[in-house]
Amino acid sequence: MVCRECEFEKPKADVEVEKIREGAIERETLILYGDMDTLPRTKAECPKCGHNEAAYVIRQTRAADEPSTRIYRCAKCMYTWREF
Repeated sequence: MVCRECEFEKPKADVEVEKIREGAIERETLILYGDMDTLPRTKAECPKCGHNEAAYVIRQTRAADEPSTRIYRCAKCMYTWREF
């Protein structure tokens, strides 16, 4: 896998993916593990531990005419949740 902006390379075998089923469609999305220090952070309360900082990525998980999904990962306990 290669970043389109900085050309950082990482073998695909080192990247973990999560399968998401939406009706009859199954998709894969990157899991937010490992290189969290390069992801943007925001103030967001973790539903599991209550910590107020999380890294996030934005993915288009539905049709193009619907809003994107923001996927958060708590900076303290590493819990992952989504905001549609």
